[in-house]
Amino acid sequence: MGKRTMVEIKNIGMTYHTFNGETEALRNMDFHVYEGEILGIVGPSGCGKSTLLSIIAGLIKPSTGEVLVNGKKVVGPTKDIGYMFQKDHLFEWRTILQNVLLGLEIQGRVKEEDVKKAEKLLETYGLAEFKDSYPRQLSGGMRQRAALIRTLIVEPNLLLLDEPFSALDYQTRLAISDEIGLILKKEKKTALLVTHDIAEAISLSDRIIVLTKRPATIKDIIEIELTCPGGEWSPIKCREAPEFRHYFNKIWKELDVHV
Repeated sequence: MGKRTMVEIKNIGMTYHTFNGETEALRNMDFHVYEGEILGIVGPSGCGKSTLLSIIAGLIKPSTGEVLVNGKKVVGPTKDIGYMFQKDHLFEWRTILQNVLLGLEIQGRVKEEDVKKAEKLLETYGLAEFKDSYPRQLSGGMRQRAALIRTLIVEPNLLLLDEPFSALDYQTRLAISDEIGLILKKEKKTALLVTHDIAEAISLSDRIIVLTKRPATIKDIIEIELTCPGGEWSPIKCREAPEFRHYFNKIWKELDVHV
């Protein structure tokens, strides 16, 4: 049984017009994302990773090319695509449950079963006792979990994750990236993950796209196959896989990082 392609990125290019002339951010981007796959994107700082996600989300119109999701051209924001940013963007004056229901509220569809579903997701992911709390009463990791539930509840076909763990301290980051990786696999979600953390990309992704510096082009697409200790997949366990170091060194060299 072959894999089904959900997202097609066709010849995407992006040039910004500024006072000083033109700045080319992306050039000839061509790749696809399979259904149920977590695709990691790594590249040098400022190479246009977030710009690429914004184009896929329909927030920015590319200078050239097109994005297709399930065969339909993306021409603007759509409920089929969920976007999770670096910051959790929770509203401080709304309870956690009210924050989780926000996307549905905007779409004008909060029914009793939606509230029950939100409560169930909060329970599944360890936030049930905080549903009536306010964001300031939660840790950074809990806030990110609430932000993910808010994104998942509208049932997008595709999730875009733009460095969603970078605001967290290292230990929390490890725990939450592990949790969120497990949630994405459990919910069988298709996701694009932009990160500058090579280890995070390897542990979470099925494939990784390595970008060049600006204007970003695709340098390599790497299939990740890790032998997870104990035979059960989890991002933290996968960091102990014997193949992990090989992938890390390969990507490090391809990024050509000069410290």
